[in-house]
Amino acid sequence: MGMQCVFLLIYFHSVREKKKPFPLMLAGGADGNGLLPRPRRPRRGGGGRGSPPGQAASGAQPHPAAPPWTDYDVAYFKAYSHIGVHEEMLKDHVRTSTYRNAIMHHQDLISGKVVLDVGCGTGVLSIFCAFAGATRVYAVDASDIALQAAEIVRENELSDKVVVLHGRIEDVNIEEKVDVIISEWMGYMLLYESMLGSVIFARDKWLKPGGLILPSHASLYMAPITNSQRYHDSIYFWRDVYGIKMSSMMPLAKQCAFMEPSVETISGENVLTWPTVVAQVDCYTIQAPELETITAAFKFTSMLHAPLHGFAFWFDVEFNGPVRQKSKKQASQSLDGNTQNASPSSKKKKPDVSIVLSTAPEDAPTHWQQTLLYLFEPIELNKDQIIEGSVTISQSQQHARFLNICLKYFTGDQCYVKESVMR
Repeated sequence: MGMQCVFLLIYFHSVREKKKPFPLMLAGGADGNGLLPRPRRPRRGGGGRGSPPGQAASGAQPHPAAPPWTDYDVAYFKAYSHIGVHEEMLKDHVRTSTYRNAIMHHQDLISGKVVLDVGCGTGVLSIFCAFAGATRVYAVDASDIALQAAEIVRENELSDKVVVLHGRIEDVNIEEKVDVIISEWMGYMLLYESMLGSVIFARDKWLKPGGLILPSHASLYMAPITNSQRYHDSIYFWRDVYGIKMSSMMPLAKQCAFMEPSVETISGENVLTWPTVVAQVDCYTIQAPELETITAAFKFTSMLHAPLHGFAFWFDVEFNGPVRQKSKKQASQSLDGNTQNASPSSKKKKPDVSIVLSTAPEDAPTHWQQTLLYLFEPIELNKDQIIEGSVTISQSQQHARFLNICLKYFTGDQCYVKESVMR
């Protein structure tokens, strides 16, 4: 029997705000024009706009040139200067308390050491490191929130320990190597906003051999989901509106509700199978080119008789010491995920994993929530029915902070292709 294919093109226009690096010594603000991302939290990341701050690093070794500043960068860092972005992150108790716990867990590797905070935002992680005994902390952010970070540092009488640098991590000058790099670089679907590249840049330029990186490892998961309530609220609502038939609105409602990926919170009850691993990242060994395109095959077996409404993506990160590094070969093998039916919770049971920050549906909710790709038409699944295919996530050629998502899947005699742009 011939297989029928359906092609769907989807765009995701969303910016998740995240903290960015700032220097206290010089400011080179990321002003400028450019499209401001939606006020969903944007991510800061290495870049900063502006003029490089800090003193010139004497004897600094030559390094690859910093990427050019674009209008997208201007808008990106400007969005991170909004207080609401940082308030959302700080109020995420799971996120902030897990980072604090990880810092204290590794206090023996931080006390008396030099720390680099990539994308410091309000400086909360830098201050946690100072409380843990760090001799000096370089808090780097490219958005204007760095100016507030400097004030917060002064307010807490830590100016002798925490040096705030306002600029992109690729542009700032730091006169010494560091023992620890800490960063909250994760975006929606883990890799959105491409801030990890800035952490890699900082690692290769300033981290001492055997240094500590927090978080150290990350995993991206996906699984098929059912969510009848979402369809009821957004689509089937139009069948009868105050006794008026409006079914003619349903095609438009589907386009508006499901054309873009959706960032929302689901529960473990929405997930139809064990998740599969799409990608695994070892921050000690990963190289930037490996992030340009990630492809993973998947094969799910439905545990329920239920409608398939789409696919969910989430991630977890681990805070392991440098001793647990993987070899380069292991790291490259694990980036393109092919692990099937892996339970994210199983990571927490491994003896070599100290602290895990999870955004899985069965765990406490975070501001990352889950990223969902909904189908325009649900597919009725039988128990034990197979759904297989592949997903490719690649950095957009238009701008590296955007993600192209290509999802190919088939079940029964139907084949589907969905392409999305997360921007």
